[in-house]
Amino acid sequence: MSLPTSVSHRVLTTISDTPVPVPDPDRLIHLQFRRFAGCPVCNLHLRSIVARRAEITAANIREVVVFHSSAAELRKYTEDIPLDLIADPTRELYREFGVESSPRALLDPRGWPTILRGVAHAALATLRKKQPAPPTKPEGGNLGLPADFLIAPDGRVLAAKHGVHVDDQWSVDELLALAPVSEHRR
Repeated sequence: MSLPTSVSHRVLTTISDTPVPVPDPDRLIHLQFRRFAGCPVCNLHLRSIVARRAEITAANIREVVVFHSSAAELRKYTEDIPLDLIADPTRELYREFGVESSPRALLDPRGWPTILRGVAHAALATLRKKQPAPPTKPEGGNLGLPADFLIAPDGRVLAAKHGVHVDDQWSVDELLALAPVSEHRR
């Protein structure tokens, strides 16, 4: 499968019914593909994004996060995540962007420390009644791999990463290093 070098215009709809143009004519889009609603590793990653949201916004980047779960399932776990969250239970976008599932998502030892941290964080949040327990049988399965795309306002894919295990995605520092210096950042 050939991966996209550019993205045709479309409007995605968030789980709160907000339209999101991709590409965005005014800023970069960081299109993230995550796993399933309630994924402990994904939740840790998204919290790192939220914690540094001001820096990301200052770099003229809009975060758009896709999950292979339904909107109803996503809403259970993302109430306090102020990002554009997209439900793609049929994996249409996943197929278009070549985002895969694989047993190596969980079997690669490089992901194990974050799996343990994520499960511990989720267990604590569940015990404190801040969120429901992660699903034991998530919609779309638990073998999804992450992926990241940085999309320019003209639709060009400036950078892409297809993860090889559950915790193989861009950090905020990596994302910011990929963003071209623009008038907004000078």
